[in-house]
Amino acid sequence: MIVREPRVVSPYRALLAAVPVREDVVRVAGSETHVWTYDPPGGEEARVTVVAVHGFRGDHHGLEPVVAHLTGVRVVMPDLPGFGESTPLDGEHSVAAYAAWLRELVAALGLGPDVVVLGHSFGSIVASAAVAGGLRASRLVLVNPIAAPALSGPRGVLTQLAVAYYKAGAALPEAAGQSVLRNAGVVRITSLAMVKTRDRELRRWIHDQHDSYFSRFADRRVVLDAFRASVSSDVSTYAAEVGVPTLLVAADRDDITALPAQHVLQGLFPDARLVVVEGVGHLIHYEKPREAAAAIEEFLA
Repeated sequence: MIVREPRVVSPYRALLAAVPVREDVVRVAGSETHVWTYDPPGGEEARVTVVAVHGFRGDHHGLEPVVAHLTGVRVVMPDLPGFGESTPLDGEHSVAAYAAWLRELVAALGLGPDVVVLGHSFGSIVASAAVAGGLRASRLVLVNPIAAPALSGPRGVLTQLAVAYYKAGAALPEAAGQSVLRNAGVVRITSLAMVKTRDRELRRWIHDQHDSYFSRFADRRVVLDAFRASVSSDVSTYAAEVGVPTLLVAADRDDITALPAQHVLQGLFPDARLVVVEGVGHLIHYEKPREAAAAIEEFLA
């Protein structure tokens, strides 16, 4: 695994520095899963526990800006198996396998049915599949949910290019394939395609985050499995089977899932509300974490 430490100071560093955090390792489904627990600052008692699942190719760092803006909430955040610090699962890294892993993780951590499950991007698919498949939770929160197949998104041509890119990574010999899949230039192009803010310092930090964390996957098999899972499924597959109140935090400029598809997705859940964050795309957690946290707190209240 390639590790490149961040070089740009986080604009949310002061808030996050006040949050007590600890790291644990839990063996689940063959994975040595690293889990970070963020408690409310100042010794405040947590009124609710949220288990948060990050997106494709990221790790737990991505959702930390949202954590930094939450009050009275304990957040338990693992690295998905095969990404960040967590080792791979025993078998394939499909949506079904990740959903089963998440159900086992929640049980292993001893969290009860009052837990809230949160997922961002690909994590929204995993979280939805886990709850639909029997994970006992009180509520479900989906940030930048994948509401429809990625190939049908407003910039589906970019997804087609991504498919070709990952196919090339799979077809090449191991060393060359690894090099292609971790290519810094491709990571930067991906980051440029997603970022919407015109704030130069915020853009610089976001690109640095992607440069630092988007290549921390265990091996080629993991990232190819997870990519196939991310483009072959979406939240709409599981929505009807989610029997708990659900919050969708969507963006008006999301190039992965257009806003009309989010309204359709809302109607597929038995009980869902939709909050639209304006002026942002697929990076709500980086660009508008305060707004995301406010929507989550209102929903939990």
